[in-house]
Amino acid sequence: MQLLLLLLAFFLPPKTRAGEIIGGHEAKPHSHPYMAYIKFWYTTFALECGGFLIDEKFVLTAAHCFHRSSESKHRKTVVLLGAHNIKKQEKSWQPINVKKHIPHPHFSTPEFNNDIMLLQLEEKAKLTKEVQIIELPKAKSQVNPGAVCQLAGWGSLVNDMPTDTLQEVEMTVKKDEECDTFFHYYDAATEICLGDPKIQKFPSKGDSGGPVICDNVVQAIISSGDYTTPPCVFIKLSPYLDWIKKTMEHH
Repeated sequence: MQLLLLLLAFFLPPKTRAGEIIGGHEAKPHSHPYMAYIKFWYTTFALECGGFLIDEKFVLTAAHCFHRSSESKHRKTVVLLGAHNIKKQEKSWQPINVKKHIPHPHFSTPEFNNDIMLLQLEEKAKLTKEVQIIELPKAKSQVNPGAVCQLAGWGSLVNDMPTDTLQEVEMTVKKDEECDTFFHYYDAATEICLGDPKIQKFPSKGDSGGPVICDNVVQAIISSGDYTTPPCVFIKLSPYLDWIKKTMEHH
């Protein structure tokens, strides 16, 4: 009980909130049982990201979520599984400390190339109705332009209005050329382009690391998430399947 109370303390409202889903709505409670709410704690601030459970001991998220700074030392990272309302304790909650952060070795900024990271948990997640593993896509899996994908995350809404419940939004896959026009660093081999500039639906920083679900299959990770309008660039999962598998086998 004391350990649980200690972990719950890490989910009190932080001094800074890290982002939002724009144009979405509240998800049905526990309709995304693979979702992970991740809090990175430092000596002077805290950051929030999303993620998703791909193994009993591993959560997948975005590499840029792990902030390395000489000004503020990293204290700990806590993953919360089985949550819908991150400020209202439920029996389904499973807060678990992160044992190791494993960003992709070729992750780079400011382009956010290879923006993918595995989090090894200190203990195995207990699989329940509210906590489930999501299967990764098959090798060379592709999503065609026009497909509608679903994104989910926690954070604030329009005008920084806070929300404590999981939000979801739908975005349409666009042709690679559309993102190539907006972003000179766009790489069609490892990235996917989503979002119609005419429709204000998109994620922001706090949703980084969450899944992009297309036709009930997770196909990408919400990457930089720092957008003011679509289209948005996200990291495809299929090019990284070998790295994910080998990394989990060695830890």
